[in-house]
Amino acid sequence: MPWTPSLSVGVDRIDEQHKTWFDKAEKLFEAGRNKESKQYIGELLEFLDSYTKEHFADEEKYMREINYPEYEQQRKAHSAFIAQLSDLRENYKTSGGNLLVIINANKMVIDWLTKHISTMDKKIGEFANQNL
Repeated sequence: MPWTPSLSVGVDRIDEQHKTWFDKAEKLFEAGRNKESKQYIGELLEFLDSYTKEHFADEEKYMREINYPEYEQQRKAHSAFIAQLSDLRENYKTSGGNLLVIINANKMVIDWLTKHISTMDKKIGEFANQNL
């Protein structure tokens, strides 16, 4: 699942951070193909926890700087993702990385990367390009 230019938001710092997400997601899928998901999922969840919070903070700061009108919807989506990630991390810890946790991690990453970026985040770039 590589990043493609069609997923570009049009804001360099956001696009670069999204590319890092896609790179990590690709490594998760590759680990799954090599039957190494169980070992990699813990590393991915740790990365997502720290990187996601940093990325969301940067993205939200940028939205405030440009007076983005849908900031609150984005903030709520970010909070929901962080809560979902927290639940997933807890499930991983208690289950020892069973197959269901791995499947849920894959689904969560795919859904976020494809749906959120291609809909909500693209609007940030469109707004910036039209109004700045």
